[in-house]
Amino acid sequence: MSLTVESVQAQEEACILPSFDSNVAWELGSIIREYCSNNFTRPAVVYIAHANSSQLLFFATSGPGTLPDNMHWVKRKEAVVLRWGVSTMRMRLTREESGKSTQQSLQDKFEMADPSIYALHGGGFPVKVKGVEGIVGVIVISGLAQEDDHAVIVEGIQEYLARQS
Repeated sequence: MSLTVESVQAQEEACILPSFDSNVAWELGSIIREYCSNNFTRPAVVYIAHANSSQLLFFATSGPGTLPDNMHWVKRKEAVVLRWGVSTMRMRLTREESGKSTQQSLQDKFEMADPSIYALHGGGFPVKVKGVEGIVGVIVISGLAQEDDHAVIVEGIQEYLARQS
């Protein structure tokens, strides 16, 4: 499936949770980690934190072989979600519509040129709760191709929601 701004926005809207706390973060993180372990040979970092304090709620790797650089990617993806309240994939696709590189588009639109702060690569996702304004948490995956980083989060949330029904 080819992702568009509209399709990613629809995914975000379909992934709104009924509640969110450390137990939900643990269950979501465990589902996502297992999905990564079972479906990819490359290891990934799974990171879930509160949005208001960046308090870490879940952190694991899907297998051996992740690098310190993965945490650099995690923090840059997290920064995008916290600043704009949307997934990194949605922000990337939105910025690509300008026809410029994502970095140049950030520079032109927001006067930001430092790529060490924000990463417009799939794999950062807002945690939203029904009836609560704004985001309450952030899920980040780092280590797979950016489309896969994004997809495993969506798959994980959908699996979690299916288990709740």
